[in-house]
Amino acid sequence: MSDLLRAPAEIKYAEELDWLESVDDGPKPFSWRLSPKMVRLFILGSERSDGLDREIAQKWFGDRSLVERAVVTLASDRGLLLIGDPGTGKSWLAELLSAAVCRSSTLVVQGTAGTTEDHIKYSWNVSMVIAKGQSRESMIPSPIMTAMETGAIGRFEELTRSTSDVQDALISILSEKYISVPELDSDSIVFAKPGFSVIATANSRDRGVNDLSSALKRRFNFVRIPVVTNRKSEAEIVRFRTEELLRRHQIELDVPPTLLDVLLQSFADLRASAAAAGSDDEKLESALSSAEQIGVLEDAILHSNFFGERELTARTLASSLVGSLARREPEDLAILNKYLHGVVEPRSKDKGGAWPEFLEGGRDAIATLS
Repeated sequence: MSDLLRAPAEIKYAEELDWLESVDDGPKPFSWRLSPKMVRLFILGSERSDGLDREIAQKWFGDRSLVERAVVTLASDRGLLLIGDPGTGKSWLAELLSAAVCRSSTLVVQGTAGTTEDHIKYSWNVSMVIAKGQSRESMIPSPIMTAMETGAIGRFEELTRSTSDVQDALISILSEKYISVPELDSDSIVFAKPGFSVIATANSRDRGVNDLSSALKRRFNFVRIPVVTNRKSEAEIVRFRTEELLRRHQIELDVPPTLLDVLLQSFADLRASAAAAGSDDEKLESALSSAEQIGVLEDAILHSNFFGERELTARTLASSLVGSLARREPEDLAILNKYLHGVVEPRSKDKGGAWPEFLEGGRDAIATLS
C-alpha cells in the first residue's frame, strides 16, 4: 500500500475488513461480504455497546440514518443516488459502502459531457476484432458491466453531468438487470448476478445541467447528504482528514487547536454571509464545504512544511484561505476583503489570540492577488 498515491478503501482498510468479516455472524444479503449492521459499523465506527474486542474508527461523519438508508437501498433492487452540495463526502461514502459490501470500490464511471453509452456498457478491442472477429474475448466490458457479471457494486460519479442518452442507457440496466450485445450471435446477453447495484452521485448545484428524467429517478432511492454545519462534527472531519494527510506525507507538524478554531469560525462566518447575500455576485463561488476547509488546511500545512519554519501559523492559514477561495477576480477578492474588514478586524481587537495575525496574513494575500 505504501507505493500507492491513494489506496482505495478496500486496500487501505483491508485488515480491518478481514477482522470484521471474521466476527460477523449477522445475515448477509446476496453475496455481501459484511452484514448490513457491520457495514454501518465499518463506516460510522464502533461504540462500547457493540461489544467488539477492538475499536473501529469512524470514517464518514454524518447522520446515522443516512447511512442506514443507503445500506438498505443497496440490499434492494433499486439504485442509490447520493445527492448534495460539492464537498459533502458523497464519493467517499460511496467508496466506503462499496468496499464494505463487495470489497471493490474501483468499478467507477466518471460522468462528464464526453461520457458515452460505451462507458457504461461495453466497447471493442479493435485489433482483436480485426484478427478474430467480434466475440466475448474481444469485448471490453465497462465497469458497470463488470459489476453486473461479478455481483458487485458499480459506481457512477456526477450522474447529472452526463447526457440524456447515457442516462437512458442506465435506465435499462437498472430496470432489466442485463445488457444485450446485438453484435454477438451467441452468448449475447450479460445478466447481472445477485448483489449487483449502482451507487450514483450528483451535485445539487448541477441542477439544470442535465436533469434526471422521471423514469431514471424512479430507479433510484435518493439520499440527500447535507452540508455539515455542526461545529463538533466538522472539527472531527477536518481533524480526521488532516491526520491522514500528515501520515501520507510523513510530516510531523502540529495543528494547534486555536488555529483549527480560527479555520472553522472563518468558514462559519463566510457561510452566514453567503446565506444573507442578495445575489450570487455577493457570494463566494466556493461551496464552503468541509472538503474545502480540508483543502485550505492541507495547503497551509504543506506550505509550512516546505517553505515555512515547519510550524503552522495564522498568517499561513489566512494566505491559504484567500488563495483557495478567491476563484473569481475581482468579485471573490472583494467579498473576502469585506469579510476581513467587517468581521475579522473587530474580532482581532476584541479577542486577540491568533486573529490579529490571521487578519494581517489575509490582507497581505489579497494585496498580492489584487
